[in-house]
Amino acid sequence: MAGTTVSGIGSNIDTQAIVKSLVDSERAPKQTQINNQTLKATTSLSSIGKIQAALDAFRSALDNMKTASSFSGLSGSSSDEKVATVTTGNGAAAGSFSLLVTQMATASKISTKVFAGGASSVVNAGSAPSTLTIKQGTDTFDVSIPAGATLQEVRDSINSQYANKGLSANILTDANGSRMVLTSSNTGVGSDLTLSGNSGLETGTSVLATPQNAKYTLDGVSMESKTNTIADAVSGITVKLTGVSQVPSGGGAATPTTITVAASGATLKSAVKGFVDTYNALVKAANAETQVTTAADGTVTSGALTGDASLRSLMSAVRTELNAMGGTGQLKSLAQFGVQTDQKTGLLSVDDKLFDAAALTNAADINGIFSGDNGLLARMKSATDTFAQKTTGVFAARSTSLSDSLNDLKKQQDALDARMAALQTSLTAKYTAMDSLVAKLRAQSDSIMTTLNALNNPKSD
Repeated sequence: MAGTTVSGIGSNIDTQAIVKSLVDSERAPKQTQINNQTLKATTSLSSIGKIQAALDAFRSALDNMKTASSFSGLSGSSSDEKVATVTTGNGAAAGSFSLLVTQMATASKISTKVFAGGASSVVNAGSAPSTLTIKQGTDTFDVSIPAGATLQEVRDSINSQYANKGLSANILTDANGSRMVLTSSNTGVGSDLTLSGNSGLETGTSVLATPQNAKYTLDGVSMESKTNTIADAVSGITVKLTGVSQVPSGGGAATPTTITVAASGATLKSAVKGFVDTYNALVKAANAETQVTTAADGTVTSGALTGDASLRSLMSAVRTELNAMGGTGQLKSLAQFGVQTDQKTGLLSVDDKLFDAAALTNAADINGIFSGDNGLLARMKSATDTFAQKTTGVFAARSTSLSDSLNDLKKQQDALDARMAALQTSLTAKYTAMDSLVAKLRAQSDSIMTTLNALNNPKSD
C-alpha cells in the first residue's frame, strides 16, 4: 500500500501539504480575478486589432475606388496594344482618338573602360578611399570607393544605395574583360548620365544610349513626352506607349492606333460589386467578433465584442451613409439599382436583373451616387475617420486602454506571486517550529515514561 509523504519528522504530520493548501486557498480568489480579467482583456485586444485591420482595408479600398473611374461606366481600349494601352480615370469622357507613335522615350546608358582582370579587378589600388560622382540630369550621387575595392564591389555599392533613385549598375564580361554599365530608369531628354571624380572609373567612358523623348501624334497634333506613360495629353485618360506604330509591309504611312473611351455596363457592374464585396468584408469582420453561439447543451457563448458600444457606433455610422439618399439623378439609392441588404446578416448583394435594367437607362445616376465630394465613397470615408485614426481614433484609444490594463494585471500578478512566496516562507517556518516543538515534547515524554517504567519494575535480589 502506498504510504503518505510525511514532512514533519517530529509530528508525523505532512506540514508541506498543509502549507500548500493554505497558500493555494489564500491565492485562489485574487488569482481567479486576475486570470478572468487577463483573458477578457487579451481577447478584446485581439478582436479590436481584427476590426482595426478590417477598417483600414475598407478605407483603403474606398480610396482606390475614389481615384478610379469605374463608377463612370467608362472603359478605355486600344486597337493595337503593341503600340499603346489605355486606362481611364476621373474626368474621363467618351470619345476616340487616333494615335501614331514615331519614337519611344529611352534612357541614358554609359559604360566604363574594360578591366582585363574581370569583375574582380581592383578599381582602387591606392591606400585611401576615392570617389566616383554620378550625375543624372540635375541630380548628383557620390559613391565612396574604399582602398582595394573591386569592380563588382563598386557595382553592388551603387545598386544598394541608388537603385530607388533611378540608377542601376551591371557588369558585362567578354573575352577582353569586364566593364560596368550604368543605366538610368529615368527617360527623356536631359536625363543623361555622366561620371566624374577621382576613382579612375570616370576615364575612358563611352555612351551606349542617349536619352530621348517619346514622339507621337494625337489626332494629327504632334507631341512629345519625357516618359512612355502619358497622363496629361487627354483629360482623365492615361496612355502607356508600348511600341512604335508599324509601317505596312508594302510601304506607305504607318497605321494609326485608335484609342477609344466608351460606356461599359460590365465595368459599371464590376465597380458596384467591388464596393459590395468591400462593404461585406467589414460587416463579416464585425459579425465574427459579435457572434453569439449556442452549444448543443444550451450553453450560450458571446463574441468578444458582443454589445460593444464602439463597434456598434462604427457600423451604425457606415449603415447610415449606405441608406442615405444621394446623387443628382433620378435614382438616388442603391436599392433602386438592385443592391439589397440581408436583414439577418447585414450583408449586401446585387440582383443582376434589376441592376442591368436600371443601369441601361440610368448609368449616370450610379456614378452620381458613388462619386464626388458628397458621394457615398467620400461620405463613408469621412464617417469612419474618428474610428480609424492611428493614435487618437476610437479603436486606437481602446487598444491603448486594454494594453494598459494588461500591464497593470501583470503587476498585480507579480505582487500576488511575491506575497504568496512570503506567506509560504512564513507558514513553513511556523510549521517547522511546531514540528520541532512536538519532537522535543515527544522526546521528553519518552524519557519520563522510561524513568517511570524503571521505577515500577525494580530488579529482584
